[in-house]
Amino acid sequence: MENPARKNDVFRTWFLIIAMVMLILGKGFLAFRVVGDLGMPAWDFRPVKDVPGESPYAVYAVQPYPQHIRGARGE
Repeated sequence: MENPARKNDVFRTWFLIIAMVMLILGKGFLAFRVVGDLGMPAWDFRPVKDVPGESPYAVYAVQPYPQHIRGARGE
């Protein structure tokens, strides 16, 4: 003989599992619809060259007395 309380527990367990799966799928579908794929952005900043010799920001004027030592014209 089967216990009716056990039958209700199995039904409740499967209902909760299916409800949680539907919640996860619904949340994912909602995120996909809200965020979506907008395609490529319209702006283009161009990459800044990282190698110091290639970057225009790394080129400095030559100093007349480049050494930081005391002596003739280096003071």
